[in-house]
Parts: sequence; structure tokens; C-alpha cells
Amino acid sequence: MMEELLGAAAAVGCAGVVYVAAAARIVKQYERGVVFRLGRLLDGVRGPGFTLIVPFVDRLHKVNLQIVTMPVPAQEGITRDNVTVRVDAVVYFKVVDAPSALIKVEDYKFAVSQMAQTSLRSIIGKSDLDDLLSNREKLNQGLELMIDSPAVGWGVQVDRVEIKDVSLPETMKRSMARQAEADRERRARIINADAELQASKKLAEAAHQMADAPSALQLRLLQTVMAVAAEKNSTLVLPIPVELLRFLERGRDQEADGSGETGAERAPERTTAQLTERTGAQPGERTPAERTTGRAARPTPEPAPPPAVGL
Repeated sequence: MMEELLGAAAAVGCAGVVYVAAAARIVKQYERGVVFRLGRLLDGVRGPGFTLIVPFVDRLHKVNLQIVTMPVPAQEGITRDNVTVRVDAVVYFKVVDAPSALIKVEDYKFAVSQMAQTSLRSIIGKSDLDDLLSNREKLNQGLELMIDSPAVGWGVQVDRVEIKDVSLPETMKRSMARQAEADRERRARIINADAELQASKKLAEAAHQMADAPSALQLRLLQTVMAVAAEKNSTLVLPIPVELLRFLERGRDQEADGSGETGAERAPERTTAQLTERTGAQPGERTPAERTTGRAARPTPEPAPPPAVGL
């Protein structure tokens, strides 16, 4: 009798061990367990830690709550300004509602991937090339909203979306390179022009100061002579004083004025001589025309010589 009881106890113990082994489940810290009993979802989420289910009746599905990094394949599209580009991106998302991720969508990862691809193609068609190259932060936010809106119903939360690369055709790359080179050349010319303008202003100020102080001009002349003499060459430099040049210029002006007065005084004499030569009459005699008409011929004035211009 005792042996039968011991055998029954051993059998029950073995059955209990088998039952516990079949019912025991371990849910990790970053996971949550969703239990289906005979195909129906049970309320509540299991885990993390040790949990038990009914063997052969309950089925435990584990859902990972970690952030998933999913690369989006490169999508080719035409921008709003008719430029063909290829854009690839990456999506960061996680499950926030484990039962919804299992019930409302067959494969939430595949669904998020397809939604990201369609959203990326849509954002390419709505954007300009300059926005894709320089305003990526705004485009990332737009992509995040477009993907997150349907993903919320699947129990998935989109954490962030980043555009990785924008590939351009070779012809467009060469055009942009030429544009950048032209822009750099334009800036360089503007800088050189500003430098010349500032230098000309400084030179004008220096010229005014030297005009007010002749000694400064003489000092500058001596410095130039010393700089030329310091070089090893056979050129002899003889500076001419500025006062001498001014004196010569005033002398030429006075000579030109005197020549103009003398020519005006001699004009009547030249007129009389020309009249005598034309008519053949001596000074004081009447010409044949005067004898016929009885009127004195008026001398033809000779055009005055142009005034002399002083150099």
C-alpha cells in the first residue's frame, strides 16, 4: 500500500514538473507578452519576468519594445522644379501598444517600411531641389508626420526620420559646380573692387595732404630716390623740382598771351598790304572800282588767327 502511494506521489510530482515546465515562460525586460487563449486575446500584457500560461490552451506572443532602425531603400522621383533625384532615408520607430501591433496589422515592420517609401516619394514631388539639399530638417519633420499618422493605429510610434543622401545626375552636378565657381568668382571681384575703392580714397586723402604741405611731397620724392638708388642698376635718376615745372608753365602762359596781342596789332597792316596787292593801287590812291562807283572800297578783313593756347 505504501509503495502504491509513493508511486502515485511520484507520478503526480512528475506530472506537476512537466506541467510547470510547459506552462512557464520568461519575458525579458525589453519585451512584453500577449496571451491568446483558444485564439482570443486575453486582457493585460505579461512581463517582464516569470509568467505561467495554460499549456496547450494559451499561446504567448512576445513583442519587442526596443527602437527599431529601419533603412528606407533609395527612391527615385522628380522634384517640383523638374530635377530627377534619388533619395534614401532611415526610420526609427518602436512598439508602444503590443496587442495592437499583433492584431491590427499582419507585419508592422513591413507596413512601416512601405509607408516610409511612399511618403518619401511623395515628399520628393512636393519639394524643390534646394529644399532637399539645404532644408532637410523641415523635410524630416514632414516625413515623420506622414509615417506616424497611420502607424499610431498599429501600436507603433515613429521616433525620428532622417534623410541620408540625395543623389543627383552627373549633368546636374557639373552645373552646380559651375554655378558655385561663378559665385566664388563674383565674390572675389567684389572684394577686389572694394579694396581698390578704399585704396583710391586713401590715395586721394594723401594727395590732398601733400598738396597742403609741399615739404611732405619733397620728403616722398627723396624716399623714392633713395629706394631707386638702393637697387643695383645703371639707371641715373635726376628728380626735377615741382617749383621749376610750375615756373616753366607760367612762362609759357605769358608768352602765349604776348603772341596773341602782337598778332592783333599787326592785323591792320596785313589788311592794307593785302588790299594793295589785290588792286594794284598805292596807299592813298583810288582803285578803278572807286573811280567807277565813286565809293571807297572797304578793305576785306582777314580772319583773326586763333588764340595761342598755353601748354
